[in-house]
Amino acid sequence: MVPDVARLQETIGISFEDQTLLQKALVHRSFLNENPDFALPSNERLEFLGDALLDFVVGEYLFERFPEMDEGDLTRLRAALIKAGTLAEFARSIRLGDYVYLSRGEDERGGRSRVGLLSDAFEALVAAIYMDRGLEAVKGFLMRFLERETTRVVERGLERDHKSRLQEWTQRELRVTPVYHTIVERGPDHAKQFTVEVWIGDKAHGRGEGRSKQAAEQHAAQQALEQLARGDV
Repeated sequence: MVPDVARLQETIGISFEDQTLLQKALVHRSFLNENPDFALPSNERLEFLGDALLDFVVGEYLFERFPEMDEGDLTRLRAALIKAGTLAEFARSIRLGDYVYLSRGEDERGGRSRVGLLSDAFEALVAAIYMDRGLEAVKGFLMRFLERETTRVVERGLERDHKSRLQEWTQRELRVTPVYHTIVERGPDHAKQFTVEVWIGDKAHGRGEGRSKQAAEQHAAQQALEQLARGDV
């Protein structure tokens, strides 16, 4: 099925002059494995650019919104706003996964809802908007997500380091230190994706994905904290 990019453009409120750019942002590498003659490349190069744009745009936004916040808190807050889990939620809110070109196998395995795939596609979409419409269009697009999410993160204190919080809790309550295991490492060197499990004692309590081991560990720690909050020790 060919994604209906016209509907996606209506959803995000941006009409692309170069429709091919938008389509490139939606091509997952698995699709090319099944369709090697497809005319467009995967979205991985756009992901790279989108990642850099998010760093800059979100950093500038926080710098201006919180003039009294120090560098360390700004860095932690930005990390919370551009981590894979947050970007995946942004992607879900515009149903971005519905428009991604996926292999049949990846689709059947639930790829359209996978955090890594959604966050990567969101980064690629940001880059495509920049290439087609410029930086101001990127800022306008991201503001629809950032203002509300930033308020939520600050109010709930989610910018704190999840690994530190988990270690503090386990050492205080259980007298043990969490241990992190990388269970999956996939993708080319320039676009690695890691899956990490965190173990507390003899039980796995969380699993996370990320484009670095550190990011995946943070997501795993966050999931473990959520389990512990529900009383699952």
